[in-house]
Amino acid sequence: MATVEDKTTQPPATHEKSPALSSNEDASGLEVAVNVSGHKQELQRNFGLLSLCGLGITSGNVWIALGGAINVAIYNGGPPGIIYEFIAASVFYWIIAASIAELASSIPSAGGVYHWATITGGRYGRACGWFAGWWNALAWLLGFASIVQIVAAQTVSMYAVMHDGFVTKQWHVFVTYIIITWISVFIVLFINRALPSIEMIGGFTVVAGVFISILVCAIMPHVNNQPYASNFSVWGDWQNQTGYSSSGFAFLAGMLNGAYAVGSVDLVTHLAEEVPHRNLPKAILFQYIFGFFSGFFYLIAILYGITSFDDVLASSYLFPLAEIYRQAAGSKSGSVGLLFLAFLPTFISCIGCCVTASRVFWTLARDRATPFSHFFSNVNSNTHNPFRAIVFCGVFVTVLGCIYVGSKTAFQAFVGCFIILSTLSYVTAILPHLLSGRQHVVPGWFWMKGVAGLIVHGISCAYIIVFIVIFCFPFALPTSAATMNYASLITGGLSLFVLLFWFVRQSTYVGPREVVLDAHVLAKDAL
Repeated sequence: MATVEDKTTQPPATHEKSPALSSNEDASGLEVAVNVSGHKQELQRNFGLLSLCGLGITSGNVWIALGGAINVAIYNGGPPGIIYEFIAASVFYWIIAASIAELASSIPSAGGVYHWATITGGRYGRACGWFAGWWNALAWLLGFASIVQIVAAQTVSMYAVMHDGFVTKQWHVFVTYIIITWISVFIVLFINRALPSIEMIGGFTVVAGVFISILVCAIMPHVNNQPYASNFSVWGDWQNQTGYSSSGFAFLAGMLNGAYAVGSVDLVTHLAEEVPHRNLPKAILFQYIFGFFSGFFYLIAILYGITSFDDVLASSYLFPLAEIYRQAAGSKSGSVGLLFLAFLPTFISCIGCCVTASRVFWTLARDRATPFSHFFSNVNSNTHNPFRAIVFCGVFVTVLGCIYVGSKTAFQAFVGCFIILSTLSYVTAILPHLLSGRQHVVPGWFWMKGVAGLIVHGISCAYIIVFIVIFCFPFALPTSAATMNYASLITGGLSLFVLLFWFVRQSTYVGPREVVLDAHVLAKDAL
């Protein structure tokens, strides 16, 4: 792959920051125009604002994520806890999203937090970028596996609803999981030009799906002469069933459920080299506005429509919405219909997560941060995408699926690290940005001026640091091997791998360059 690094003399490996290229500096030695990442522009800019927003709300998948985790979230305060914890988590993630949007506007690189941490880290930028990049890549690989498992569970649950006596086995989910994984990978590999259209379709299915689901859950209990849940049970009947004596801590721990629903802050930023860069903050804003309001009204609709939480918790269906919809719609066919409305956007979100995961891994490879980096950094000239990196993501997710067959608990322990790994990557970019007084970054078109920016970044970092610790506590007490929270163990083990590989690769690791937005070396289509 032709990159800037191929055309220039590399700085010594001991340097802690790659040199910036600005319009005022001598760019001698650069034989090709580059994008903001400092690399030759190799990906096609197929995405526009509408398709990028479609990717954000489809792969963000807030209302489906909330419904799919309701059987877990119910223990942290009952229905009121689900609603209020979601609101609290959303507020903090709005703030984190503002921090991410500022950096994405200033440095619109497909590397995302990996690139930003390298720049904001100053003299320690290479190390910051290394850890941020690997944490982020691992998070999105696990996120891809998680969303595939959800779609597999939806599919098996739809079949189980319509077939009385069907006993779900883990291998049923595994077979479905493998099929969905490789359909998603095949689409990303060979239908690259159609991805923007697919994401726009996904955006439509998300909007239509949540609208129809809210209407059905709100209207059908009345049509079937079923009672609604009382206002007190939805808004005021706090029930701490976690085993923790402090309801306040139960509330804070319960915010993890909301964080899983809204925590994909950097999702659209990894397509920075496939869109006009000004669209990134706009897409993040749209993703979070739609995500919050769709999730909030959806929660209200289903919580009023549930007639028996005991039946939801005791249900044999893998996907809890199957029983919730059966109660709200009053029939199995109604449940399957609503599940299908959730299935469509969730399947398309698998495609979006595959795109994001592959782009993150590819950006690491082109800076020599991965094993076999020359192999994985290749962009296929026929498909115009990082073909080998995409295949790697499919293989990685397949291997994780094999773990599911052996132990569902072990699989959930891995994919449950998505929030912790992703937020670790965010704080690795945002905290140096804050501590340096934002001096290492040239402002983009979205920039929070003065003390407002410092306050936003400060709250972002404080929330992440505190809640990474809280999210590692057991979900409930007393705990057992099957119910233990293994997030700290898995995150620590993966971080140890990243550290050891740093010592192996640091002498040849390049790291991204800084090319400011007004640099004359930028390609004409770089913005």
